[in-house]
Amino acid sequence: MSLREKLTNNRFFKSLYREGYPDSDRKRVMVIINSLALHLHPVRVPKKAIRVTYTWGLGGLSIWMFVILTITGVFLMFYYIPSVRDAWWSIISLDHDVYFGQFMRNMHRWAAHTMVIMVFLHMTRVFYTGSYKPPREFNWVLGVVLLTVTFLLSFTGYLLPWDQLAYWAITVGTNMGGATPIIGDQVRVALLGGYQIGQPTLIRWYTLHVIFLPLAMIVLVSTHFWRVRKDGNISVPVYPAPQEEETPAKAGASGAAGAGDDEEPADEGDEEPAEEKKTEADA
Repeated sequence: MSLREKLTNNRFFKSLYREGYPDSDRKRVMVIINSLALHLHPVRVPKKAIRVTYTWGLGGLSIWMFVILTITGVFLMFYYIPSVRDAWWSIISLDHDVYFGQFMRNMHRWAAHTMVIMVFLHMTRVFYTGSYKPPREFNWVLGVVLLTVTFLLSFTGYLLPWDQLAYWAITVGTNMGGATPIIGDQVRVALLGGYQIGQPTLIRWYTLHVIFLPLAMIVLVSTHFWRVRKDGNISVPVYPAPQEEETPAKAGASGAAGAGDDEEPADEGDEEPAEEKKTEADA
């Protein structure tokens, strides 16, 4: 028995890959259905819908930006200190004292900017191709919510260095929230964690950025993928309807009518007696 057979012909391997190598349509379908990650995707996708010039891969690029943000963000959490006194200096130390620290921070920053652009362009593409129409209205609403969460992730991360830009961004943002009718004062206090900018404010925005908003993004993106599958896979581009051709029934009827008009009535003398026809048939 070869090494490959030893690795694949055992109960553990077969419990993971129950259908074997996907060399048939049924096995390919079962691979998608039985996979935790792949079952959110459709089993089949229309060929016209996967043209690069139709989707431009904007949805997938948005997800990849989120993956990069997650990986680089976890790296930054090892060195960032969410403290009013130490936040700025932890950023300076990350840039100058940590190997690849500045590289990881810049990658996190540019991935955040790129994700905002990709999500916006993705929604623009969906709008101009009519992919928000029935039965995809709910998924369009999910996309709007995801765009909002993307903006919030970008804004909350903008505040964490706790420099002058962050301070005045918090001031503007909380004042905008405070302008909400009826509950404006309560919203402002909830955003600040008090009545002025301080340590509770930084902790609240840090918690939103690294825990609450990423979890919300994961749940909403998973639901978004699931709805794509349930709504009939990726929307198909709309092409001009082909010109209607004359049906065979109509063509046959018109041809028979034309032939009937052109035919001349046969002479009675030309007809053969029925008995002669029968004799010929018997012969």
